[in-house]
Amino acid sequence: MTTFELFAGAGGLALGASLAGFRSLGTVEWNRWACDTIRLNQSRGYSLVRDWQVHQADVRDFPFDSISEEVDVLSGGPPCQPFSIGGSARAHDDARDMFPAMIEAVRRLRPRAFVVENVKGLLRSQFKDYFQYILLRLEFPERQMRKGEQWFEHLSRLKKAKAVSDRFTDELTYEVLPTLVNACDYGVPQRRERVFIVGFRSDLGIHWSFPDPTHSREALLWSQRPGGSYWNRHGLKDPEHALAVKPPEDVRLPWRTVRDALAGLSDPVSGPSDVWPNHELRRGARIYPGHTGSSLDLPSKTLKAGVHGVPGGENMLILDSGEPRYYTVREAARMQTFPDGYHLDGSWTEAMRQIGNAVPVLLSQCVMKSLGIALCAQELGSKVRERERIAI
Repeated sequence: MTTFELFAGAGGLALGASLAGFRSLGTVEWNRWACDTIRLNQSRGYSLVRDWQVHQADVRDFPFDSISEEVDVLSGGPPCQPFSIGGSARAHDDARDMFPAMIEAVRRLRPRAFVVENVKGLLRSQFKDYFQYILLRLEFPERQMRKGEQWFEHLSRLKKAKAVSDRFTDELTYEVLPTLVNACDYGVPQRRERVFIVGFRSDLGIHWSFPDPTHSREALLWSQRPGGSYWNRHGLKDPEHALAVKPPEDVRLPWRTVRDALAGLSDPVSGPSDVWPNHELRRGARIYPGHTGSSLDLPSKTLKAGVHGVPGGENMLILDSGEPRYYTVREAARMQTFPDGYHLDGSWTEAMRQIGNAVPVLLSQCVMKSLGIALCAQELGSKVRERERIAI
């Protein structure tokens, strides 16, 4: 099956799709450094991105008519700044709001399914109406805004359309499901809450739900009890003080921690490493109130694109000695579950910005695999019904 990726960044979401077995028809990204990252990995023969067509362009200007094959899944993570807590919070009034461009791509390409990722801030009460507007526009992508119409007027019209919609007409419509997830719950060593909006074309008749979590906090705490497997696995002594915990009630795996993610990775060096790409030591990290970094024995704080200026020290970790240290680019890439062989282009600042903006590869793979199974099952069922019809 095929995918086409918008707002591709360094390729986190698209890499997950490739790992899930999808064939890329191309990626669109305007940032030069992010495009150079993908091109760098192509030049190094990295198999997952070898055949990607990289389009360095504004999504709003991309000629979608140039895509000749059917797109099974259209994916993308529009810029989050209009909705993030640290951003401008202007939503539709922010020039960086690219949801209209994403919706236009859905209208033009008519994919069998789409997946959109964005920040948890999208669910804030101040965006309640606009979030509903986004969902309805994705549900009815052909019902476009009229000339001179304001978005809230368009919202009112879309609400009326939904009330009387007949999904058996020829109009392009989608069954849309928004879900808030924490990447920790899917094996990513990072507390990262994100909104996924998944849609399936209504004519396919697919009923889908987001994949169940595979990891849990309770399982981590149980593994970190005195005598627990966590300390033995890392060759550490049991902690002198530990919380009393009960065995988890389910069979989920423990959340993965920073220490888990860094296992097998050597200490960073002052210069380029011949063994680990993007693993250079960066000095100058310090702790101050509200800027505390990530504990080794918990999942990482949410990596952000602001590098030095992030408010909580998200781009540094606290060593066993209690000293803070910046994540190397390779360490940060592991927090986002990028494969070790994947290189990030640009300076530390540019590379960390790409990583902070990315979708965790493992989470993307989980979601895309689930979409692929649903689409394959639908296609197989359709072929079986057609054969039965011919036989009759």
